[in-house]
Amino acid sequence: MSHAASQGASTADSMVAFENVTKRFGGSKGQPAFTALDGVDLTVVRGGITGIIGRSGAGKSTLIRLVNGLEKASSGQVVVDGIHVGTLGESGLRDLRRQVGMIFQHFNLLSSRTAFDNIALPLEIAGMDRKAIRDRIGPLIDLVGLGDKAGRYPAELSGGQKQRIGIARALATEPKLLLSDEATSALDPETTQSILELLKDINRDLGLTVLLITHEMEVVKTIASQVAVIDKGRIVENGRTFDVFTAPQHETTQSLLSAAIGAKLPEWIRSDLKPVPAPGDRALVRLVFFGETAFQPLTARLVAEIGSDVNILAGAIDEIAGEPFGSLVVSYAADPQTLERAARFYRDTGLTTEVLGYGA
Repeated sequence: MSHAASQGASTADSMVAFENVTKRFGGSKGQPAFTALDGVDLTVVRGGITGIIGRSGAGKSTLIRLVNGLEKASSGQVVVDGIHVGTLGESGLRDLRRQVGMIFQHFNLLSSRTAFDNIALPLEIAGMDRKAIRDRIGPLIDLVGLGDKAGRYPAELSGGQKQRIGIARALATEPKLLLSDEATSALDPETTQSILELLKDINRDLGLTVLLITHEMEVVKTIASQVAVIDKGRIVENGRTFDVFTAPQHETTQSLLSAAIGAKLPEWIRSDLKPVPAPGDRALVRLVFFGETAFQPLTARLVAEIGSDVNILAGAIDEIAGEPFGSLVVSYAADPQTLERAARFYRDTGLTTEVLGYGA
């Protein structure tokens, strides 16, 4: 299931394309077969930041490992900047991996090498001379804000500093595509935010396409312009991050996002809600504000329109992929006249609403 905004990306706009990709493990020598990916179709837009979210075991890591050829698809095609990855031999894969940088959850730094030498490693493997390496790494280590840490060893660095070194190393070969495998999940919230700001700067300033996988909804909400939701090896929803987060269609997406956005009702209120009102009940309604409605005083106008006492039970103001988003949960009398006036007001104003239920 996809949002319409995700459809129709042309080949020219695509940095990565998964075309009916299936990946199976096992199935030989008596081992049971396991399908990690099942008919995946997905486009990663060139120059953007695309997030893939899903629970543990959903297939995220397998998907990203197909991009740089660490795994090979059982069927279907993985195309990176026009190159069919599955057709490459060892030489072709080496060339591809120089164009695809990768940052990892646990940094993967060599403890015996300084920060500078960790960044230099892929350039040394590529056979670059020492002066050219110094010329390349100087600006990179400044870019990630660690110019004064070049001679330090990983044991002397914080988690955030280690990840910055990991990012600089991933950029050393001047890749076209940066893969991020749960790169912030081992970091505290403040450090996570600084790393995400760095990735946004890199995307903007270098024009680098970023594909990240994560189970952290806050990461996707903060950084990704496009998002795909994976469940049991299938893409169940994809599109603009704002569209998916504000109007999730698939139950997996709704579950993943339930605590990530909007106003959340206390359990003691939710547990008493009924699907049909009884005499004297009140309607509990979620009002969603975005686009043109984000900056209008619609709550005050609702009170004036329905002529009833309106209680605000919960509320939140947020930003999703750089766009404003607000949510209020209100209650008002559930008699037919009030409900009809409220419904007419919502139609006239274009306000997005969800009836949560009815209660005393």
